[in-house]
Amino acid sequence: MFKTGARNLITDVPGLRVGNSEDQSLKSGVTVVVCEEPAVAGVQVLGGAPGTRETDLLEPHNLVERINAIVLSGGSAFGLDAASGVQAALREMGQGFEVAGHRVPIVPAAILFDLANGGNKNWGRYPPYRELGYEACRAASADFSLGSQGAGTGALTAGLKGGLGSASTVLSNGIIVGALAAVNAAGSVTVAATPCFWAAPFEIDAEFGGLGLPSPIPPEARRIASKAIGGLSGNTTIAVIATNATLGKAGAKRLAIAAHDGFARAIWPSHTPVDGDLVFAVATGGHPGDLDVAESKELHAAAAATMARAIARGVFSAATAEGDLLPSWQERQAG
Repeated sequence: MFKTGARNLITDVPGLRVGNSEDQSLKSGVTVVVCEEPAVAGVQVLGGAPGTRETDLLEPHNLVERINAIVLSGGSAFGLDAASGVQAALREMGQGFEVAGHRVPIVPAAILFDLANGGNKNWGRYPPYRELGYEACRAASADFSLGSQGAGTGALTAGLKGGLGSASTVLSNGIIVGALAAVNAAGSVTVAATPCFWAAPFEIDAEFGGLGLPSPIPPEARRIASKAIGGLSGNTTIAVIATNATLGKAGAKRLAIAAHDGFARAIWPSHTPVDGDLVFAVATGGHPGDLDVAESKELHAAAAATMARAIARGVFSAATAEGDLLPSWQERQAG
């Protein structure tokens, strides 16, 4: 039986902190996962329209094994600037990969499209994401807010506001799995017009309303949900799966692959050609010892379930704001 960590956040994995920074008039923001010590990382991209930085170095055959932080940002390609701000903050802290006497912070990043969400994008010559990244890194802590925060500030899904979600799972052997997701999917996180979440079978302690699945499942649930706002390219769910298990780069990539199953459990449809769906994986290695086959299977199942819960929590926690183009889940239920 799975149970959550103390916070039910990705920061239940020891050695991780998360910071958010956002601009409400912009309806966009940045979320940063900071590793207190360099951590093994991997990545898997399954969406057809990704926007990324420093993902090639995470492949198992490439040199650099450990990273200092991961950035999830709004702003489409403009949001890739956020990683430069995070690098600046980490360099001030003396963190980074040492090369020829210099510290180079390793900061992979991914972005989602939130340009057409009603926010004011007239930022002048340079986009604000570098400064938002710096602020988010400096704000990183064990506790952080969900919903319309950070990279989830202006996120939208099919029919509802998206948001930033997180969840954690503690396994019987002491391994902890944490997930963080900025949910801006082309598809729907709820079952047709009902308030029920596709991720309901994995919910723990009514963390996103405790509604379960509708009974019977309405036949229209089979219809392909599609987001009308932002055009065909105005989508993407970007996420981080983390654990204190000891993994190499290949193991981290396998964990990222497993976490994508959580997308499929929580979003209908997911991994479309117009989503840039991506999962970073981080292994801090605080839990000693190699995993046997049964433990490895449990870890990967927990990665999928925890990710599905994080996605649902992101939409569940979204807040109504002035100028919104879609209602939040909370607003729709109150109405």
